[in-house]
Amino acid sequence: MTDWDAIRYFLEVARTQRASAAALRLGVQHSTVTRRIRGLELDLGITLFEKSRASGFTLTEEGQRFFAYAEQVESALLAAREALSGSAQGPSGHLRIGSTEGFGSTILTPLMIDFQRRHPGMTLDIMPVPRYISLSKREADIAIALERPQRGPYLCTKLADYTLQLYGTQDYLDRQPPIRHRHDLERHRFIGYVDELLFSDRLRYLDDLAPAANVVFRSTSVLAQYQAVLGGQALAILPCFLAAQDSRLAPVLARDIHVTRSFWMYCHEDLRQTRRVMALWDYLKHAIDLNRDLLQGGSRTLRTPAEDWLPSYGAQVPAA
Repeated sequence: MTDWDAIRYFLEVARTQRASAAALRLGVQHSTVTRRIRGLELDLGITLFEKSRASGFTLTEEGQRFFAYAEQVESALLAAREALSGSAQGPSGHLRIGSTEGFGSTILTPLMIDFQRRHPGMTLDIMPVPRYISLSKREADIAIALERPQRGPYLCTKLADYTLQLYGTQDYLDRQPPIRHRHDLERHRFIGYVDELLFSDRLRYLDDLAPAANVVFRSTSVLAQYQAVLGGQALAILPCFLAAQDSRLAPVLARDIHVTRSFWMYCHEDLRQTRRVMALWDYLKHAIDLNRDLLQGGSRTLRTPAEDWLPSYGAQVPAA
């Protein structure tokens, strides 16, 4: 009978594709991981991984089939642990949330501080990164992204639309040629993304606004772009929830230039059964709904849910 410990080792290797990375996450020696994987393969009578120095541990066809079953075992154990801990207790355990960088740093982090204050039994990892978060590799329990996942066993919901505008410092605008119409932008300098490193086409703002824009500074980080605009040498398109709160920045052609994008939240379908995930899911849905004005540039203040607000633990969640 295959034990849970062996399955746990298998899942970590499958997700990280490296025995050394799995060992680090499990807190054991590299040799322990490889020994447990060999033992599991002998126990099952199949080869779970193709191994190479270049690509590490790659799941075989049999390994991919076993991975699906192993995830179901993992989810069932998590749900059982929560159910047996007592329904009267609040959610507890550990959660990792992956998000786009600007939203994660500016909006998500202060909300997560409030969530943790309400649920002191929870520990949280916040990952605001300028890249795609892979739920299939369990890099996070919940992801917030610019695009709805096209496939996969995911629970998905639209969090909100948000607005971006063109910003510059008042000093820059006073020193440079006046901007009264869009065609005036041809005489100005811009800050933007590194095109070949974009993780989403939804970040290609300048292609529509100023196709021939003179981009003099590029970064994969929206926070770096924000800091660059404050340097007073160029203009940039920034989320209103980030830039509108800074009195040093002024919107340019505010009535004419509005870019709308969306945030989508999703998690693995199996996590529907876990109270800790659904508690955070409900909290974020409610908290982001309270802050629609902030996301669309109509407010400068982040709001948190009322103290007497209680989650429904994801009772009604649409599947992607």
